[in-house]
Amino acid sequence: MRRVFSAREVEVGTGAAGEGREEVCMALEEKTVTACIMRSFFEDFLRDLEVDVVIAGAGPSGVTAARYLAQAGVRTVVFEKNLHVGGGMWGGGMLFPRIVVQEGPNRLLEEVGVRLQEAEDGLYVADSVQAVACCTAAAIRAGARIWVGMSVEDLVIREDHRVCGVVLNWTAVEKAGLHVDPLAVSCRLVIDATGHEAQVCRTLVRKVPGLRLLTRSGEVEGELPMWAERGEEALVDNTRQVHPGLLVAGMAANAVFGSPRMGAVFGGMLLSGKRAAELAVELLRSSK
Repeated sequence: MRRVFSAREVEVGTGAAGEGREEVCMALEEKTVTACIMRSFFEDFLRDLEVDVVIAGAGPSGVTAARYLAQAGVRTVVFEKNLHVGGGMWGGGMLFPRIVVQEGPNRLLEEVGVRLQEAEDGLYVADSVQAVACCTAAAIRAGARIWVGMSVEDLVIREDHRVCGVVLNWTAVEKAGLHVDPLAVSCRLVIDATGHEAQVCRTLVRKVPGLRLLTRSGEVEGELPMWAERGEEALVDNTRQVHPGLLVAGMAANAVFGSPRMGAVFGGMLLSGKRAAELAVELLRSSK
């Protein structure tokens, strides 16, 4: 049996090399590692089978919404299809790991510990990796749960097609093209923060004949080409409930309402996440 030294191994005394060292070791069984992982996963996942809000997508708007919801005492869980969080923020602009935020939204990054460099015209530059790490850690510290590698492939609906849950499958199953029945999670509200695809909203419209979203056409309008200023201006207003039980945030909101994309400017994304959380809290309170 090989010995594994824990973090409690410390140096004591100042004698010869190795003198005074307290070695704290333990037996390590592979099956024990497996048991620890399985037990923790299922205990946590069972607690998340019924929550207040499910957020589809752990990009900047989704993670920001999760943080504010959790801070408000709302039971919140985020499902991210990839094995990483942060959406498009990681790569900054064209793989230059820097993002831009405007004055005002910059405070949403500063309050989670992101260092900002003032640039020009009320703009600030942030390290994209630090921004993702700090925003994600803040959401988790607030009490939100984030599951990765899980895709929201469908919705649970009830009377009048009200959304009341999400249908999940492993992203790896989808990519492999396997036919594996999914599982479902119950919630009171769903926030579509899936980015440019607006995947949750598109799924609802596609699967319910005649269903109309609260947009001009009743459909997902589709995002327009880049116009950063107009896209940022529209984003918070586009963050709203588009169907009973379903809200949109981030780039999914602009895609649903037919507004332009913005590129590597993230102030509106952060404000959209905060606004989505505020709307969700209002809806939850009014439904009691």
